[in-house]
Amino acid sequence: MTLLAIDVGNTNTVFALFQEEKLTHSWRCKTDAARSIDEYAVFLNQLFELHEIKWDYIENTVISSVVPDTNFHLERLCEKYIGSKPLFVTAQTAQIDIALPNPSEAGADRLANTAAVLSEYKAPAIVIDFGTATTFDVIKDNIYCGGVIAPGIKLSVQALTDRAAKLPQISIAQPEHAIGHDTRSAMQSGIYWGYVGMVEKILDKIMLEMNVQPYIIATGGLAELYAQNIQIDCVDEHLILKGLLEIHKRNKQ
Repeated sequence: MTLLAIDVGNTNTVFALFQEEKLTHSWRCKTDAARSIDEYAVFLNQLFELHEIKWDYIENTVISSVVPDTNFHLERLCEKYIGSKPLFVTAQTAQIDIALPNPSEAGADRLANTAAVLSEYKAPAIVIDFGTATTFDVIKDNIYCGGVIAPGIKLSVQALTDRAAKLPQISIAQPEHAIGHDTRSAMQSGIYWGYVGMVEKILDKIMLEMNVQPYIIATGGLAELYAQNIQIDCVDEHLILKGLLEIHKRNKQ
C-alpha cells in the first residue's frame, strides 16, 4: 500500500509518501490557495522523477487541511493524477471521541495529532504544536478535550517588525543572555524567553485542570529549539503525518 498524505497548514503544505506504514519521502511547499491542479502536479512530478516514483504507484490519499480554499484543487489533483478521491480529515472521518459542544470546530491538524497520540503514545497527553499558531491539544481518557490557541512565534516576530519601524527582522534562536545589549539580542530574548514562559504557564494551567500528569509531545518547526528549555517528554516532527496514516487505516477497516 502506497499512501500520499497531504498536510495543508497556513504557511506550508507537506506532501508525504508512506509505503505500508513507513514514511519514505516528504516534501514541503508554500501554501497558496491560488495554486492550480496542474501547478501542484508539476511540483510533484519533478520530485517524483528524482526518486523514480510514478503516479500509479500511489493507491490512496488522505488530506488534513486548515485552508479550505485549497481543498478543491487538491481533490481534483488526486482525482486527475491518482484516480481516486482523497479522504479529508473531519470530525467524522477522524473517528475520535471529541468532547466539544461543536465537534466540527476541531481543526483537522489537531485531530490528526490526536490520532497519532492515541496510536503511538500514551494518554493523558498534551500536544504542543509550534506552527503558524502555537496550539495545545489535550487528550484524556482517549478523548480529545480541546485546548489552547496562541499566536505563533514567527507570526509574533512578523507583527513586531511590521508595526515598529525601527525594529529589524531577526532569526529565532536561544540568546546567550536574557539581557539584550543591542536591539537584535533584546528582541531575540523577548521572543525566545517570552514564549518559553507562555508555554510553561499554559502547561501549568492545563495540568492543574486535568488533575493528572500528562505525557507532553512537541511538534512543529520550532519544537526542537523550545524543547531545550521546557519540560517536554518528546519531540515528534512527523506527528501529524503519522496521524494521517492512522486516520487512513481507521477508514479502511
